[in-house]
Amino acid sequence: MAVGDDAKSRLVAVILSAGEISRAQLSERTGLSPSRVTKVVAPLLESGVLEEVGAGVAQGGPGRPRRMLAVRRDRSVVVGVKLAPRRVTGVLTDMDSRVLRSGSRALDSSDPEVAIRAVGELCAEFRAEGAPVAGVGVGLGGHVDGGVCVWSGLLGWRDVEIADRLADEVGVPVVVDNDVNALAVAELWFGAGRGMRSFAVVTVGVGVGCGLVLGGEPHVGVAGLAGEIGHLPLFPDGPLCTCGNRGCLEAVASRDGMVRAVREQGVACRSFAHLVRMARDGDPAARRVFADTGTAVGRALAVLGNLLNLERIILSGEGMTEYDLFEPALETAWRGHSFSTARVDCDLVPVPVDQVRWATGAACLAIEHLVRSRAFVAPGLPDGG
Repeated sequence: MAVGDDAKSRLVAVILSAGEISRAQLSERTGLSPSRVTKVVAPLLESGVLEEVGAGVAQGGPGRPRRMLAVRRDRSVVVGVKLAPRRVTGVLTDMDSRVLRSGSRALDSSDPEVAIRAVGELCAEFRAEGAPVAGVGVGLGGHVDGGVCVWSGLLGWRDVEIADRLADEVGVPVVVDNDVNALAVAELWFGAGRGMRSFAVVTVGVGVGCGLVLGGEPHVGVAGLAGEIGHLPLFPDGPLCTCGNRGCLEAVASRDGMVRAVREQGVACRSFAHLVRMARDGDPAARRVFADTGTAVGRALAVLGNLLNLERIILSGEGMTEYDLFEPALETAWRGHSFSTARVDCDLVPVPVDQVRWATGAACLAIEHLVRSRAFVAPGLPDGG
């Protein structure tokens, strides 16, 4: 029986997300028989997609150690890009998402053509150093569906066919998604979500976002909108949100929303950085704003946990640098509004993120796409391996 490329891709994905895994563990995890695993693995080892590494402990005690399987990190390299309103940040990574190089470009505007040109320049820079880039992943804040940015309030984009236009610019496959969905893929394959069946990545900072993993797979919904926790209508008479509605979580818990809230109390505040300094110096109005933010986010996390009964919620985003200022209120609200055992079943894990980490998350989109492609699992081999 021929070894199908779908089976190869499936096993490579499991091996990559595990880091290192034995054939027996691979059989258990995939439900494939040991003989089938051996048949699928053999051509992948022969073509250099996989390698045997180290020696695991023999199952059941003393005996011959098991050889572990791993994806060759240097098999391919990819580029990940974080698109922000005034800057693009790019990284070159190996197949294990290790950053090999990084760079950035300031943008004169958020016009799509300006951003596409900057991404092309970053890719050309990495290639000039001898990197054979196999794919590009792009993360941006907004609603992305099928490579099209349907709407991004941060970038001011609507219906921009970003994936196809970028692919023409860089000459390799391009995958584009919401930046928090990209982080969820990164955490599933290489981070705090490794080995988990259900978790969420919730980011707090410039906006409030959420990426979901359900059943061990990223979940984006029918049109890429799943997980829009930032637009939960928690405050019916609340402030206007960038989406056009009132009272969204993001309108309250984003950095701009917090600065607006303290100013509405009659307190002079020049910027979010100023607000942080005020709070750390003990200013009661500033500290109240951070407490209100924690309460709002904690309620939203309770909604998420009650609906999905998650194993873990990974808290991330730029806001993690101020986590100590809103953590107590967040914990209180999360505990107070969680139903039954939802909170006990789920743990909160804070994971800070910067622009390079955002870009690395986007690189994981390209890694996932590459692993599932025939060109990766069967390079130079006839159908069936």
